[in-house]
Amino acid sequence: MNLPASGDRARYDRATAHLDAPLAIVDLAAFDANADDLVRRAAGKPIRVASKSVRCRALLERVLARPGFAGIMSYTLAESIWLARSGFEDVLLAYPSADRTGFAELAGDPKLAAAVTVMVDDPAQLELIDGFRDGGTQEIRVCLELDTAFRLLGGKIRVGARRSPLREPSELAALARTVRARPGFRVVGIMGYEGHVAGVGDSLAGRPLRSRAIRLMQAAALKELAARRAEAVRAVRAVVPDLEFVNGGGTGSVQQTAAEDAVTEIAAGSGLYVPRLFDNYTSFRGRPAALFAQPVVRRPGVGVVTVLGGGYPASGAAGPDRLPVPYLPQGLRYDPQEGAGEVQTPLLGGPADDLLIGDRVWFRHAKAGELCERFDALHLIEGDRVTATVPTYRGEGRTFL
Repeated sequence: MNLPASGDRARYDRATAHLDAPLAIVDLAAFDANADDLVRRAAGKPIRVASKSVRCRALLERVLARPGFAGIMSYTLAESIWLARSGFEDVLLAYPSADRTGFAELAGDPKLAAAVTVMVDDPAQLELIDGFRDGGTQEIRVCLELDTAFRLLGGKIRVGARRSPLREPSELAALARTVRARPGFRVVGIMGYEGHVAGVGDSLAGRPLRSRAIRLMQAAALKELAARRAEAVRAVRAVVPDLEFVNGGGTGSVQQTAAEDAVTEIAAGSGLYVPRLFDNYTSFRGRPAALFAQPVVRRPGVGVVTVLGGGYPASGAAGPDRLPVPYLPQGLRYDPQEGAGEVQTPLLGGPADDLLIGDRVWFRHAKAGELCERFDALHLIEGDRVTATVPTYRGEGRTFL
């Protein structure tokens, strides 16, 4: 686990003393340091910011103003269009969509069509988009997604997310030819997200054998993927010589993916906030930048306090690693019979006896941007002051999923 710097709790308490909890903060010194570390690890390749891991326009603008960052990787078509209308000029939608209204907007607006690239991995998606054009004739920019999963024993064992059905270079090239032959579409990029490396920590506390097995798997997976991705890029470039980008990676695999000659840009976003799921990596160490505070509202007994709410589980396979963790003061833990509750959360441990009614407990969320679905504002901290308060997507009335 990332340990807080000396004095962090006092700084955060002083900075937010005038505010009511629950509340969420971003420590800008940590945010900027994490951004610098991502750029260092990318070794000269531009980083496309994954918006789902940030979910705050002000912070997207802040990071994209820094050298080394270029473009956004979005997660829904409605979000992509909203960001493009807000002035973001290069938005790659990372997932296929079935948004009838969104595709009609995209096909009918030349500025939107130039700013947004959509994800395709099946000819049926082209049919869907054409059916949603509503008379719009703009050319739709298309990115093809490569399945990056690692397969063993002839495919009987699969490690990696179930995303694109396009695995072999010939399959991507065939779809590229289909797109090229269809009026109203143009292939501009290839994407491959190796989540089994970028999103899986390789240093699990108290589990050295499993950690070693993960590292061996990831090394083998990256070697296989690098060769297959290079071949896929060559195959698609034979069909689309003016391919604009090849996107790969994620926070946990920035330097490994950047080392591939075929990759032209890296995707990352969680590494800006550094949620708890990114504590378990040997290849980098970030600074927790996004936290939330819950007020102490009860003292049920010795070694116990109760805070208001806090039951904010993250997406993914259900388990303890999807829960927020009490961070400050150090040494608090959940009651195993109650866990993190919807309206109240008991916390156990020696530090509980030093907490008074109204004091704050600071938590770290399990996944990055999902925290912003719980709060309508982020208080930006510099030193021991809140220097700005900015809306999250939720605060702007935007809940895309």
